[in-house]
Amino acid sequence: MEGENSEEGSKGEEQTGSDTMTLKIKKDNLWKYSTFVLIGVVVIMGFFMFTGGDNSETGTGNIVAPTQPSAPTAQVVTADADDDAVLGDPNAPVTIIEFSDYQCPFCGKFWSETLPLIKSEYIDTGKVKYVFRDFTPTFRNPSYHPQAINAAMATECVREEGGDEVFYEYHDVIFANQGSINKANLIAWADDMGYEISECLESNKHRSEVEKDFNDGAAAGVQGTPSFLINGKLVRGAQPFSAFKQVIDAELA
Repeated sequence: MEGENSEEGSKGEEQTGSDTMTLKIKKDNLWKYSTFVLIGVVVIMGFFMFTGGDNSETGTGNIVAPTQPSAPTAQVVTADADDDAVLGDPNAPVTIIEFSDYQCPFCGKFWSETLPLIKSEYIDTGKVKYVFRDFTPTFRNPSYHPQAINAAMATECVREEGGDEVFYEYHDVIFANQGSINKANLIAWADDMGYEISECLESNKHRSEVEKDFNDGAAAGVQGTPSFLINGKLVRGAQPFSAFKQVIDAELA
């Protein structure tokens, strides 16, 4: 009986030891898994801090993202129209410079909803001239809006052949087809207007001009698209017409 009791006690000790070891292994695995999860979270957070994230209002560091509307500021910055295409009377008393990206959804919103109102009330009446300058974050992050540089270069190719008026006609075509921008379509749209730009676009002839726009915007404090300088006063985001009207009317007063 004692032997039997002793054997059962030995088995009980073995079972207890096995349970303890299993618990220790599970705890070790839990620490390992927790460590892997923590590393994954840090890597993901680091990625979004570097890229700025597609849905953020502005990017971090040197990367930019579409800008949500924010209240107009009185901040005055230095930037000029360079040699970019002008829409309206070159001698108009108010100049609006837009820093924009053809693949930016908020830029498309401004183009479709607000620019037509500014054009009819101020540009067509000789009170405002409008200048479009490219601000393509693709120069800093090639995976972000990868067709933006091609679109910007294509507009310069068309302008080279047809001048500023044609530039803005083509600019409108691109924004109207914002969801299908690629090199083949850019060439086809220009061809529909009577302009052959394939050689010009393939040569990257105007890449330096597009990059200069980006650098000038960054130097002026532009951090996201769209951003506007109204006689040097910085307005960020796809503001409603009323916000632009307030600033423009103050400049005209």
